[in-house]
Amino acid sequence: MSIKALIASGLLTVGVSFSLVACGQPQEADVSENATEATVTQMTEDVEPTADVQEDFYISQITDDIFERIKGKSFKDDCTLPREDLRYLHVLHKDIDGNVHEGEMILNHHIAQDVLDILRELYDNDYPIERMRLVDEYDADDELSMEDNNSSSFNFRFISHTNRISKHGLGLAVDINTLYNPYTKVVNGERIIEPITGEPYLDRDASFDYKIEKDDLCYRLFIEHGFEWGGEWTDRKDYQHFEIPDEKIAEWYPENAE
Repeated sequence: MSIKALIASGLLTVGVSFSLVACGQPQEADVSENATEATVTQMTEDVEPTADVQEDFYISQITDDIFERIKGKSFKDDCTLPREDLRYLHVLHKDIDGNVHEGEMILNHHIAQDVLDILRELYDNDYPIERMRLVDEYDADDELSMEDNNSSSFNFRFISHTNRISKHGLGLAVDINTLYNPYTKVVNGERIIEPITGEPYLDRDASFDYKIEKDDLCYRLFIEHGFEWGGEWTDRKDYQHFEIPDEKIAEWYPENAE
């Protein structure tokens, strides 16, 4: 579990020593499963959209082939969220240089169409997203995924000391351009930064690529579709993070409410 998840759950409160500066039709995706130890290259270097770009944006059930890729990783052995509640998204996205890449994401069926629509509009408007691979290709290690500026959603875990599932564990939170939009919180006088390599991007007045800002297109689209942005929180900042509000989750998963 990442420090971000531990802090959010309340498990980690002392002894912190990090330095301050420190819907389409279902189809089977053609995806490489090769990964390096620390980072993963993009699904393809760049791709040509099909004649009908709409065909490149689709939602699928979690097929057996997809499930084999996530089983024991993001879909952990103690996962209580039914596989049937998850969906696979295949999309296109553009990096900062305008190169087109294939992207994939697993998330909850309740938000699958919304997120597909958001990602399609970001693509159509050349909003840059550098990388969008399944977190499983980083062995479901949030830190490695974030350091690689990977955008993702589902990664199962319980909120520590509870039987409630975290929002990423429910597939009801989405992180975008994670390296350049880090999570940060001060605990017992020490600053937590995730990923740790995201420290240079805590200066939100600075200008740099892949930065999410209030009222930019990414922010507006997620807010319009009913998400909250972690960049607006006061007790911590999570600039990469968009999540469904607690009240809506309580409707869908009353057993997960506090």
